[in-house]
Order: sequence, then structure tokens, then C-alpha cells
Amino acid sequence: MGEHDTLLNAVIGAVASMVLSFVPLSPVLGGAVAGYLQGGTRSDGLRVGAISGLLGLLVGAVFFGLFFVVFGAYLFGMGAPRAFSAFGLLFVLVAAVISALYTVGLSAVGGWLGNYAKYEMDI
Repeated sequence: MGEHDTLLNAVIGAVASMVLSFVPLSPVLGGAVAGYLQGGTRSDGLRVGAISGLLGLLVGAVFFGLFFVVFGAYLFGMGAPRAFSAFGLLFVLVAAVISALYTVGLSAVGGWLGNYAKYEMDI
């Protein structure tokens, strides 16, 4: 793995987050992998962790978007009231903001921790 190859390390961290998604707080683990591989300063680890979280968030958003479109089409085909669709849209927007903060924020923290582990611990 390339030290200081930010995009490669971020992709590896995003894949690690997805593979470990059954573990609570998996974005921290994916960010830690990316930060450990990145090397450099703590801010480099923080940056690559955030990029890793953003990549993982984009992949998750694509799958969620596909599900939402299919489920929304089903509800509109069944004659769902307009108030239900407005509430659903508001729910999706709030969930998207919370998911972004959770995924990107915890991945950035993991990137910092991975960089810390590389240089400050005997790992």
C-alpha cells in the first residue's frame, strides 16, 4: 500500500468500513486503516479518514437511493397520500444529514487514531 497515496488509502479504508459494517462504529475502523496506511502527520490521517468516510457514504447513498426510489414508486402506485410523501422526504433529508455526520465524522476520527497508532504505539 502506498504511503502518502491518499486516494488509494481512502479507497482501502472505505472498503474496510463496508466489509466491517456488521461491527458497531465500523467507520472508525475503516478510517483507522486509511490513517495507518497514509502516514504523515495527524492532519494527513484526519484528511484521509474523512475522504474514506465520504467514499463510503457515497456508496451507501447509491444503495439507499435505489431502495428509496423502488419503495417510493411502490407507495405512489398504491395511492399514498401527499402528506406521507412530504414526511418521507423530510425523513430522508434528516437521515442523510445524520448519516453524513456519523460516517464522515467517525472516519475522520479513525484516520487520526490510525495515524496515532502508527507513530506513537509499537504496532
